Amino acid sequence: MDRVLEKKKNTPQKIALIAAGAVVLAIVIYNLLFAEHTSKLNVDSERITVGKVQEGVFQEFIAIDGSVEPLKSFYLDIIEGGRVDKIFTDDGRMVQKGDTILKLSNTTLQIDFMTRETQLYDLMNERQNSEIQMKQDLIKKQNELAEIEYNLALIDRKYKRNQMLIKEKVISREEYEASKDEYEYQTKRKELADRSVKQDTRLMQERLRQLDESINRMKANINMARGTLNNLYVIAPFTGQLSTLKAEVGESKAPGENIGQIDDLNGYKIKANIDEHYISRVYPGLTGSFDFNGKTYQVKVAKVIPEVQNNTFEVDMEFANGTTPEGIRRGQTLQIKLNLNGGGEAVLVPRGGFYQSTGGNWIFVVDESGDFATKRNIKLGRQNPNYYEVLDGLRPGEKVVLSSYDSYGDIDRLELQ
Repeated sequence: MDRVLEKKKNTPQKIALIAAGAVVLAIVIYNLLFAEHTSKLNVDSERITVGKVQEGVFQEFIAIDGSVEPLKSFYLDIIEGGRVDKIFTDDGRMVQKGDTILKLSNTTLQIDFMTRETQLYDLMNERQNSEIQMKQDLIKKQNELAEIEYNLALIDRKYKRNQMLIKEKVISREEYEASKDEYEYQTKRKELADRSVKQDTRLMQERLRQLDESINRMKANINMARGTLNNLYVIAPFTGQLSTLKAEVGESKAPGENIGQIDDLNGYKIKANIDEHYISRVYPGLTGSFDFNGKTYQVKVAKVIPEVQNNTFEVDMEFANGTTPEGIRRGQTLQIKLNLNGGGEAVLVPRGGFYQSTGGNWIFVVDESGDFATKRNIKLGRQNPNYYEVLDGLRPGEKVVLSSYDSYGDIDRLELQ
């Protein structure tokens, strides 16, 4: 059978629960739509570095260390090895061109030179004796030829006379034939003797020529040996300062060993090593500057040596306008600012530790009130040891936090205390 259901009433507890749920829902919706979600960090303003964005000339340059060296140096290398016999000067002293610096002794070279001289004298004696002997033989054959010519002249007259007498039948045929045979015999002897004299003359000349060539070659060898002995004397190639001398009396030196260096003090250059990263951007003609004794001096790249060693390449620089700073000395180290371009107007932000944390992609910008700094995306371009070039995100006059961000984590806002 049907029964009547009583209508339920809202109790105070139920109303309270509904109200509390509505309040919570309202708070959640407000936080989602209107509340500030940025993470904050309180920072002592005295413990951070703040810099100002500015507009100015951006000069791309690199800082390098250069060593002062003489404009021209000559390395003293031993040509022929030997024992140091005598030293004529000390390192650090001035030497004139042609001065003897030291003398070496080499018994092997000296014996070789004397042996060659002896061989030359023997060869010259052989040439002289051969010439005497061949001339004597030639004179002997010339005498024989002269005698044959004399006999031929006698028999020629006899033969011609017998030719007339045989026609008149004054002499016998046998006597005529005998004179004819004698004439022909002497004629052949003269031809052979004449040929022999000419041949011996030609052979003598050829033999003497060969001996002369051997003597000339031997003389050339001796001159080379004499030059080798002269190389035992180390001579100054030009006037300058003997900056180093690595030799002691009695010390043995090997061929090719370096024993010192002579520097021309009439001018200096600067030699520097640059990171290989810049090898495509450094070329002769680039300028730079350095400070010395309170003044700024200009330098210019004169030569680039493109060979890379230990991740660096080498350049030679000269003082601009030929002006060498007074008081500069060989071996001094100069801190040089080498310009990589001509410079141009740009927005600049000072360098700082922030770059290591952000890679130049964002930075904390200080509010005009100075009470806080907020994160802002930026875009940086070229850099030099002092500034970064700002391509986008910052305006001249704004202040930014330059110090390191390593301890900030994912903080979006810095509260400056």
